[in-house]
Amino acid sequence: MQIGAITGYIDVAQLALYAFWLFFAGLLIYLRREDKREGYPLQSDRSAHVTVQGFPPLPAPKSFHLADGRTQTAPRAEGPQPPCYAAPTAAWPGAPLQPVGNPMLSGVGPAAFAYRANEPELVLATGKPRVVPLRVATDHAIAEEDPDPRGMEVVGADGEVAGVVREAWIDRSETMLRYLEVEIVAGARVLLPMTLVRLSGSRVRVASVLARQFADAPRHSRPDQVTLREEDAIGAYFASGHLYATPERAEPLL
Repeated sequence: MQIGAITGYIDVAQLALYAFWLFFAGLLIYLRREDKREGYPLQSDRSAHVTVQGFPPLPAPKSFHLADGRTQTAPRAEGPQPPCYAAPTAAWPGAPLQPVGNPMLSGVGPAAFAYRANEPELVLATGKPRVVPLRVATDHAIAEEDPDPRGMEVVGADGEVAGVVREAWIDRSETMLRYLEVEIVAGARVLLPMTLVRLSGSRVRVASVLARQFADAPRHSRPDQVTLREEDAIGAYFASGHLYATPERAEPLL
């Protein structure tokens, strides 16, 4: 018998290989269980009593201690869900959903968003709201060498003027502009995600939505704060315009 051999046909290297396979399989199962702490079990079109979780099953609840002192458990019972204004295109379960009414407010496809906490995200170090207008974050300012969008007209994808930028909102943690506060023609103010705009001369251009569609954009409830839920709704509305702003955008390219 050779050195290292346990029997005539099994040696230490072979056992180590088998042990690695078992370890790797266990690791995959563990990671798959852990990533089911959010979003599971899935909702079933067949019945509310059907549990869709697949293999492996959901893990046992685990408590997480947040920076602000709160405790959150996952997985947990789902709270209120965002509205979904859509109807299935066929009678069979899992059929595609067709938006009903304004597709940019339907909560379907690119207009879908997570129903996160209806409270502002906080800066970890200070406990203050993370995204605020510059009139609140007086210790921040737009660099002199950069264009200042305040006072510029906002032009939609149709070339029409939607409103005027009255304020810029900054992310205190990332030190970057997150939103432009636009006073629309109707007089209300909406937040426009900075990632969806392009500064062109003395104008702010938005390719995703038409000028008239600014009137239906989700609002933020407090003048100097925006909650996580509101941020998701605002982002979904303006981003979904790339598909839903006009009927032609939802059609095939070919």
